[in-house]
Amino acid sequence: MNLGHPIASGNTAKIYLYENKIVKIFNDYLPDTESSYEANKQKYAYSCGLSVPKVLDVTKIDGKQAIIMDYIKGITLGELISENMDQAEYYMNISIDIQQKIHMITTNSLEPMSEKLRRQIEAAHNLDKRHKADLIRKLDSLTFENRLCHGDYHLYNLIMSDNKVTIIDWVDASAGDIRADIYRTFLLYSQFSSELADMYLRLYCEKSGLSKDSIFQWAPIIAGARLSENVSSEKTERLLEIINHYCPR
Repeated sequence: MNLGHPIASGNTAKIYLYENKIVKIFNDYLPDTESSYEANKQKYAYSCGLSVPKVLDVTKIDGKQAIIMDYIKGITLGELISENMDQAEYYMNISIDIQQKIHMITTNSLEPMSEKLRRQIEAAHNLDKRHKADLIRKLDSLTFENRLCHGDYHLYNLIMSDNKVTIIDWVDASAGDIRADIYRTFLLYSQFSSELADMYLRLYCEKSGLSKDSIFQWAPIIAGARLSENVSSEKTERLLEIINHYCPR
């Protein structure tokens, strides 16, 4: 099958637009279960009534794992803000309203967040044994109700089309603490813009009644887990500074 050139690519897959559908082709090094693992999370979010692209098929194309899903034509909220920063708070408010809808869903149907974070912390090469033990101890001490958490929620994973916003990229979704999900989003924004990160946190706290302190309980845990992701745009030193601030040597 000739899919043409990818319209996007990430750490795990390339995205193609083919016959007005999105075809996500996974990299060869991933486990054979990767496509069904991700598709099941997206199907679950769709079944909850959220605006999510419908999964049409989980298959293999030229021997590679693939997910075929609805194509959502539009522009991301991230692109809209980058074109007009004066509208940043307007679009940030829209994004938070949608994230709160996600966080209202109580679930035990997905991978537990605590298991996912534990696995990531243990896999982080930049953390010594003592720091790993401290972070896992802190993780075990936190209590929360399991809610649906996107795990990679930001303005570029929200597509606006005909005044409707669709949420994409559900591979990191889990059942866990919404405060961890909020901190993760804050951490992603702070990598590029402290202004956007602070705006996001202020607006989410105002809308939810949550305190910054309760959200920042998760700071060292989420930073430690992110170390295992090996994201080229993320600075290891920045994450280690966060961890050392909350878990000094």
